[in-house]
Amino acid sequence: MTHKQTWTIGNIAYWIGFTLFFIFTLFPLVWVGMMAFKTPVDIFAVPPKIIFTPTLDNFRDVLSGGDFLDYYRNTFIIAAGAVTLTLVVGTPAAYVLARYDFRFKEDLAFTFLSFRFAPELAVIIPLFVIFQRFNLYDNYLGLILIYQAITLPLLIWLMRGYFEDIPKDIEQAAKVDGAGWWQIFSRISIPLVLPGVAAAAVLAFIFSWNALVFGLVLGGRETYPVTIALLGYMGYQNVDWGPMAAATLITIVPEFILAFFVLRSLVRGLTFGAVHGG
Repeated sequence: MTHKQTWTIGNIAYWIGFTLFFIFTLFPLVWVGMMAFKTPVDIFAVPPKIIFTPTLDNFRDVLSGGDFLDYYRNTFIIAAGAVTLTLVVGTPAAYVLARYDFRFKEDLAFTFLSFRFAPELAVIIPLFVIFQRFNLYDNYLGLILIYQAITLPLLIWLMRGYFEDIPKDIEQAAKVDGAGWWQIFSRISIPLVLPGVAAAAVLAFIFSWNALVFGLVLGGRETYPVTIALLGYMGYQNVDWGPMAAATLITIVPEFILAFFVLRSLVRGLTFGAVHGG
């Protein structure tokens, strides 16, 4: 009886904690969503209005004026290009780190990871000089290349774990049948870790989509990402809260759509290898 009562109290505490965390996590998004449909009078109302007459004026201002859509297109080009290049380069690199033993392997793996640890502001000045010298400033190719510092370490370390969870016996059997390393990699290993590939690609896309510093300093009028457009609603004397909230909602739409369509693969990929066999 005591055990049952303890379990019930623990279960209630768990759900209370989960509910509070859920509210804490989603409250900023809900608040931004409400501001996007409010008039300036409703936004600055005291106390804040929960019930109000929604308006689409903020969305009209965002979509009809300024360069927001151009920045939106730039972000898609840069993020898609960065993720594509990351998959092409990072997936074989992760496989090599997972399957082959060679000198300084762990040092090399940590070097990749250190790119993700390094503060962007610590390297932005020398990068700016390099971009100017090699004509990569305000250039799609330049931003796609530098975004590898964001996406490549993430994908390599995720994919390395996925490849390590594949039983080696499967690949050994393929070798006995005369398959080369490329055939094993492309026809056996890759199909087995496709959920992991999807999860890593989605996370890499989200990280690159939300990047700010590289685009702000190394991009220009022709290549500014959408995160720079959001800064445009913050003026010296005031902030256009309504249009900025509307632009924020429009900005996160691709991330939600992408995550929704690959949700099954995303969940499976993020939990891939969590339980190891004997």
